[in-house]
Amino acid sequence: MRVLLASNNPHKVDEFRPLFAGTALEVVSSPEPFDVEETGATFAENALLKAQACARRFGEPAIGDDSGLSVRALGGRPGLYSKRYANTDPERIARVLRELEGQDDRYAEFHCALAIAYPDGRSEVVEGIVPGRIAQAPRGTDGFGYDPVFELPELGKTYAELAPEEKNRLSHRAVATELLLERLRVPT
Repeated sequence: MRVLLASNNPHKVDEFRPLFAGTALEVVSSPEPFDVEETGATFAENALLKAQACARRFGEPAIGDDSGLSVRALGGRPGLYSKRYANTDPERIARVLRELEGQDDRYAEFHCALAIAYPDGRSEVVEGIVPGRIAQAPRGTDGFGYDPVFELPELGKTYAELAPEEKNRLSHRAVATELLLERLRVPT
């Protein structure tokens, strides 16, 4: 089954395609860019808004994603505002590191909510969460966003230090994708 990815972010399209490889779902980019105002109070609500808007607009099943970083010592920030926390990835990372100066508690979670919506109005939503910690300084060259500072303690590596294939097995998007495929009972 062909499913549109309701995102204008080329990094997300690149990350999701291999996650659905080998399944009965063929994930493709939406036919044209479009914007959806993220007015939800949670990652799940925003993912559903995107999926529903895309499914209605193009008349095909669509997957919406909303994801972000939540840092415990920052009261869950940047959270829903992860992308808008500053203008660029380096500025966002610098802000988080600056706000964590002097903090011993560096626990963080990456969240990914995935919603699938159909033109007839049906929908499903799941959320994948990966616990980790914020590194003292950026490390690694792969990935994007907060990847250089999100460390998986059990590996001692940031997302940006992982090979793309390894990140695709361990990331919050991978966890959410697995949950969605289970919920939909999609054969692999």
